[in-house]
Amino acid sequence: MDRRTYLGSLGVAGAAGLSGLAGCLDELNVTGGEDQEVVHGEYADQTVLDAQTLPGDPSQYSHPVYGDRFPAISVPDPLTGETISTEDFVGERAFMITFFFTSCPDGACPALLLRLRRVQEDAAEAGYSDDISLLGLTFDPERDTGDVLEEYGYQQGADLDAGNWHFLRPETYEEAEELVNDEIGMRIQRVEDEDEVAEAHEGHGENGEHETDDGDHDADDEHDDGAGHDEDGDHDDHDDHDHGEYTFNHINLVVLVNKDGIVERAYPQVLNEERGTSIEQIVDDARTVAQH
Repeated sequence: MDRRTYLGSLGVAGAAGLSGLAGCLDELNVTGGEDQEVVHGEYADQTVLDAQTLPGDPSQYSHPVYGDRFPAISVPDPLTGETISTEDFVGERAFMITFFFTSCPDGACPALLLRLRRVQEDAAEAGYSDDISLLGLTFDPERDTGDVLEEYGYQQGADLDAGNWHFLRPETYEEAEELVNDEIGMRIQRVEDEDEVAEAHEGHGENGEHETDDGDHDADDEHDDGAGHDEDGDHDDHDDHDHGEYTFNHINLVVLVNKDGIVERAYPQVLNEERGTSIEQIVDDARTVAQH
C-alpha cells in the first residue's frame, strides 16, 4: 500500500481505530500487531542510524519513514521574515520537524515541542547548534499569527534567538492542509462540530496534563525551568488564546532528517508511554545524525 494513500480519510476509517476524536491523537491506526523493522528504503544507504523498528507495519504509514527522502518544503517563518526551505539544508545541516497548533487543548503539542527544545539545548551544550535546525510547523495559521507564535515559543522555553529554531506558518489553512496532509502525509482533521470542540476543551487549564523534561506528566508544571513569559519577559500562567469554534485531530509525530534530506527517524506515537521513543533517545539520535 502506498503510504500517501494510507489514512486518506482519518475522519472515517482511521479515526475509528483511535482513542477518541477530540483533541490531539497519540495513536496511529496501523495494522500488523507486532513491531516490524524497516530493513530498507530507497535511500537507506544514505542514512547514519541503523534501521528503525516501528509500531505495526511500516509500509502502511502515510508519512515518510526511515530511508525515505523528506519532501522539499518552503514555508514562511513569521518571526524572522524569511522563507525556510528544507532544500537549503541539504549538504549543510540536519533538521527535526514536528507539527502543532498553539490552541492544542490537551498538552500534546507542548510535549511535541519539548522534544525539539531538548535537542536545541543539547546542541548548545555539545556544540552542534549550527548542524541542526528545529522546525515547528503550525497547521492553524488563522490563529497562529507571528505574535502568537513568538509568545508561544517563549512559553515553551525555545531559544528563538539561537538561529536554529524556526516556526513555520503557511499563509492559509488550505495551504497548510495541502502541505501537511498531501505532501508530507502527516494526517490532520479539522473539527468544527460544537459538541466535539466542547469535549476537546473541557477541563483545559484545570485537568490538562503537561509533560516535563523527564518525560513525566505533571498537571501543574508545564516545564521544569518555569518557562512561560509574556512580551515583557514576566511569567504568565494564563492561557490567553481564543480557541474559537474549531480544533484539530492529528498524529503526534516528530521526524529527524539528515544532511542529505533523508529520514533517519520518524517517531509516530511519540507521546505514547508504551510505544513512544524516550526524549533521551531522541536527543541521542539527533546528536549522532547532526554530528555525522
